[in-house]
Amino acid sequence: MAAAGLGSRRACEELITAGRVEVDRAVVTELGVRVDPTTQEIRVDGERLPDPKRVVYMLNKPVGVMTTNYDPSGRPRVVDLVPAERRLFAIGRLDRMSEGLILVTNDGDLANLLAHPRYGVEKKYLVQVAGVPSTELLDKIHRGVRLAEGEVHAKRVSIRSQHKQSAVLEMVLDEGKNREIRRMLARLGHKVHQLKRVAIGGLSLGNLLPGQWRQLAWSEVEALRRDAISAVGSDPEPPRPRIDQQGGPRGRRSGSGPGRGTRPAVAGARGTGARPGTGARPGTGARPGTGARPGTGARPGTGARPGTGARPGTGRPAGRPPRSEPPRGQPPRKRKRPGKASSWRSAGKKPPGPAEKTQ
Repeated sequence: MAAAGLGSRRACEELITAGRVEVDRAVVTELGVRVDPTTQEIRVDGERLPDPKRVVYMLNKPVGVMTTNYDPSGRPRVVDLVPAERRLFAIGRLDRMSEGLILVTNDGDLANLLAHPRYGVEKKYLVQVAGVPSTELLDKIHRGVRLAEGEVHAKRVSIRSQHKQSAVLEMVLDEGKNREIRRMLARLGHKVHQLKRVAIGGLSLGNLLPGQWRQLAWSEVEALRRDAISAVGSDPEPPRPRIDQQGGPRGRRSGSGPGRGTRPAVAGARGTGARPGTGARPGTGARPGTGARPGTGARPGTGARPGTGARPGTGRPAGRPPRSEPPRGQPPRKRKRPGKASSWRSAGKKPPGPAEKTQ
């Protein structure tokens, strides 16, 4: 229905759910029903659907023509240069000042294969720039140039011809961003004077003059489709590894492989118990050479620091009497700081009242 010019896919889905579509005189309201337009009769609002034959036109776009289906300024469009028997659209884009090969079609699947960057269909351009780029600059274009939306690069680039103040570059890209070639060369100090696309995949512009077009044969369309699919194999979108915060691929959660597994076992690591070479049993915490029993955690000797003069085994300086400890089971006594009340009680007197204090 969309290929027949009834509107976008979303608009066609609304026609189906509204009950305005009939297949063999039976109303169909379910989305995704498969029909064969060559053998079945499809009607919309009672009128038979035109033949949704898919066509692909190759056009040599002139300078000044817009690659859009809607232009409020009324400027010429690429869809105005080809037969408008069906609703057509351009595959990819060329800016208004660029020229060359562009495909106009009503085949959405082919447009996705040729325009989506994951299929990597090559587009070849001839670019005339101001000045003659050096070998180092060409290598930088190949390695990548930083733009606002990220790093872009050319798959291949070489000098086709050169003059005193200009040069013609042959550039091959496998993905396209908005005005990518012009912005990339302007960033490197070379203004683009002329930009022309001459090939898409194995399809070249040939002898078409600006403004001329021709319809592609079925064999040419199938060749474009095969080249795009063969670039990615049977799985067009292979799974990508998850990336952790350090920038590396995440491993399994088991402890055997690298990644987010358990830490490797290291002799003497935390949580193992005894250090290597101590001879102590695991989990005792005893240090080597102490002579302490396993599990005591005692330091070697008496525990007193050398040279302090402490009594053996007490840990207190010599000459100070030991504190009296309360019997087991009773809370420790609280020591009171000496103050005025305690000094009056020790002398057997009463503390002065408020009147005595004022006198």
